[in-house]
Order: sequence, then structure tokens, then C-alpha cells
Amino acid sequence: MATTPMIPPAAANPALDGGAPPPPQMVAPPPPGTDMTGICFRDQLWLNTYPLDRNLVFDYFALSPFYDYSCNNEQLRLRATHPLDLSHLSKMTGIEYSLSEVLEPHLFVFRKQKRDGPEKVTPMLTYYVLDGSIYQAPQLCNVFASRVGRALYHISKAFNTAASKLEKIGYVDAENESTSSEPKAAKETIDFKELKRVDHILASLQRKLPPAPPPPPFPDGYAPLSTEGEKSSDTQSAEPLPPVDPIIDQGPSKRIKFSA
Repeated sequence: MATTPMIPPAAANPALDGGAPPPPQMVAPPPPGTDMTGICFRDQLWLNTYPLDRNLVFDYFALSPFYDYSCNNEQLRLRATHPLDLSHLSKMTGIEYSLSEVLEPHLFVFRKQKRDGPEKVTPMLTYYVLDGSIYQAPQLCNVFASRVGRALYHISKAFNTAASKLEKIGYVDAENESTSSEPKAAKETIDFKELKRVDHILASLQRKLPPAPPPPPFPDGYAPLSTEGEKSSDTQSAEPLPPVDPIIDQGPSKRIKFSA
């Protein structure tokens, strides 16, 4: 019967107080460089047993699937040397982990890097231990891609909302155009009703007003004009009327006749 391959436990470190706890048997982690930002590791039993400080935090990190057993730190652990000893790591080449920032006991930041010389290292990935939980920090390009994608989503949503509102406005305009294309007879009927309503209002107001007073009598010695209004409009426009005092002349008003 085939058995699952196990990772050999690391040797104990006598340089640490109390000795480093041996890691449990576990399945080999994913290959280096795999995006593991979507997972989190936490071993509550280990946290209840050992303190989380700068001396033991690497042993706790080695239990997580983020740890690469082919790194130089693992070779130092097999030699019973502290895995974060920079004096030994600087003399080696290859993949290594370094503790870049520490805020005991809440935050520990590990940097995975490739060492090509004592002073030449190339950063690869970053991990952090936050209150006992281990995460892989996302790369800067992924952060920018996520922010840009979120911005594009909101912009697209805003354009869709605006387009839906414009479609509604266009639908209302189309309804108005269809209403305006009705026969003219219907429009004329509506206009006649409006005219009748206005006439009714004016007639009711006229009934409420007092009757107009009679015109004053003509002064003595004033001869009224002859019935020149019976002449044709052409004659009236050709022959000018004699000047009449508008204050004295209070005769009946003459309406202009329009030829049909």
C-alpha cells in the first residue's frame, strides 16, 4: 500500500531556550512562487504551547505551507544553528528567509529572497505573522490590478446606470412623439373645450361686475357727425376724417370692419 511522502522533522536547536519544537509530519508544500494569498495558516495548539517571539517565530513559520524546505535556513536548522543567523546566511547562496520587521508579539514580517552574494540579494515574496496567523502578502502588481479592476467595475456600473436612465428618457420622448402624432381633430376638440372653459370664466366675472355707466350727453352746439361709418373702408382710408377732440367726443365706439 502506497504511503504519503512525509517531510523529515528538523533537528532540535540547543541555542534556543527550551529547544525548538520539532515540526509535525506534513505534506510537501506547493512549489516556490505559487500564489498563496488566498490561504491562511494558524496552529492554535503550537501557540498555546510555545511563546511567539523572535527566537521561536521561525520554527512556527516552518510549520506553514509557505515554507520552502530547500532554503538555506533549513540547512542551518539541520546543523543545529539558528536559522536566522545572518553571519552564516551571508556566506551561502540560494533561497533564504529573513526577518525584516518585528513587533512582538503581534507582527513578524518574513522576506523570501534569493542570495547571489554577501551583499547581493533579490527579494521574491513577503510573508507576515499577524497575531498568530500567517499570510502571504500580495505583490504590488496584483494590488494595482485589483484596485484598477475595482475602479473599472464601479465606472462600468455608473455608465450602465446612466444608460438605463437615458433609455427611460428616450422611451418617454417616444411616447410623447406618438401622442403628438394623433389626428388634428382630437387636438382641435381639446382646444375648443379649453376655449369654452375660458369663455365661461370670463362670463361669470362679467356678471359679477356692475353695469357700465351711460355716456355723458353731447355739449350744446355740437353737431354729431353724419353717418360716415356706412361708407366703404376704401373711402375711409382715402379721405381723412376731421380732427375730433377725444375728450369731448364720447359717442358710441366704432368697430373696424374687416372684409372677408
